[in-house]
Amino acid sequence: MEKAKVYFIKEITPENVVKIYEKLGKELPGKVAVKVHSGEAGNQNYLHPEFMKPMVDKVNGTIVECNTAYSGERNNTEKHKKLMENHEWSKYFDVDIMDAEGPDLEIEIPNGKVIKQNYLGKNITNYDSMLVLSHFKGHPMGGYGGALKQLSIGCASSAGKSWIHSAGKEKDQNKLWSNLPEQDLFLESMADAVASVVEYFKGNMAFINIMCNMSVDCDCCAVAEDPCMKDIGILASLDPIAIDQACIDLVKNSNDPGKEHLLERINSRHGTHTIDSAVELGFGTKEYELINIE
Repeated sequence: MEKAKVYFIKEITPENVVKIYEKLGKELPGKVAVKVHSGEAGNQNYLHPEFMKPMVDKVNGTIVECNTAYSGERNNTEKHKKLMENHEWSKYFDVDIMDAEGPDLEIEIPNGKVIKQNYLGKNITNYDSMLVLSHFKGHPMGGYGGALKQLSIGCASSAGKSWIHSAGKEKDQNKLWSNLPEQDLFLESMADAVASVVEYFKGNMAFINIMCNMSVDCDCCAVAEDPCMKDIGILASLDPIAIDQACIDLVKNSNDPGKEHLLERINSRHGTHTIDSAVELGFGTKEYELINIE
């Protein structure tokens, strides 16, 4: 597989998000789902809707999310919709909680290493393409959050999130936390889930990772650590594996002393195993050319 192209802009502005997307030369067809992280109530690090607005407007997109599988303000539809209003996503955009009503969309993963089915919010069937706008940062369970997490945990229904977290053992969020598997099985399940979503959209996808507010904690944490590194920039690619690998490399190659804290989080959770597992499934590569844009 030839190297993937990953574009990079250092200055983080809404206008540069649009600029880097245009460099991809990818016209997303039909109705476009824009996958973001809505941010748990109380989280101070998530990317706000007004920052995303020029990019979402560019593709005439609908903001999509799914309910969570843990306690908080996003684990059922009523609360999640209220949070979308409080965080002003609904003020700027059409918002779709894709698993607001069942049944989930079950899709097969024939080559899945750990899970053979994925459970998505059924409203994903309303979209022809997807733009994944990811805030790159750490994560308490996955080690880091980027494009691959958005495609796996992010697109899964509440039951699907439990299914991935439990490595295919449990869909009931109330039973999930007593059925957690060995860590690598969870990460491999994430990669399997990504493969199914990539196959579903059949190339009609684009990925943007924004490396700012980089805490060791995810935007799903109501009480998150403050960022431990200075902002790095914006990346864009048509390959979800390559863009996450490029972000990991930019952290490793940074001279910011705060990187050690973030890398400890990533390494202690074996976070890059998700990337390696995704490569084995064959839908992308971690070999890339980083193309700087002024």
